[in-house]
Amino acid sequence: MTSAAWREVPTLAGRHVTLRPLERDDRAALLAAFGEGLDHVFATVVPDAATIDGWFDAIEAQRTAGRALPFTVLDAAGRVSGATRFLRMNEAHRRVEIGGTLYARRVQRTGLNTEAKRLLLDHAFAVLDCQCVQFRTSWHNRASRAAIERLGARMDGVLRGHMVTGEGEVRDSVVYSILAHEWPQVRRNLDYLLERPR
Repeated sequence: MTSAAWREVPTLAGRHVTLRPLERDDRAALLAAFGEGLDHVFATVVPDAATIDGWFDAIEAQRTAGRALPFTVLDAAGRVSGATRFLRMNEAHRRVEIGGTLYARRVQRTGLNTEAKRLLLDHAFAVLDCQCVQFRTSWHNRASRAAIERLGARMDGVLRGHMVTGEGEVRDSVVYSILAHEWPQVRRNLDYLLERPR
């Protein structure tokens, strides 16, 4: 039996960021955020005006299937700044992945991402009672890999030839995870990162 927490997208709020349920009404604001230089991001597919409706369709299908909980990301001023989600959700095995994350350039390398991950991880471990939270990124996306490692996630391994991208390239994916018993230490690290002067 699926618990309600694994079906309902919560609103998670901190000082730097608010994560709320993704809505179709966010379309224009998300396009504006994604258009802030993200159309040239290496190893990441960024929705544009021609593809964003299909992007919404795919996410909604995943949510209906109980495999995703999608969020719109708002900055401290309440401005739409991107999107993220729980995906590859498996309640029986108490596992989720955090991914599908795209931020406007203006909020990258700020406290927003650290706090967003802190909120998502806390929800995964404290509310969903996960035993494992996973992250995946392209082997070639060094910035993403460094950001995941800064969180305190450990590398599980590399899935070689894991997927074919929209451009037809074969991608190797790096898999990271945080286990439930590691969360208290990771949480302290994230709290330290959020409190230190910038």
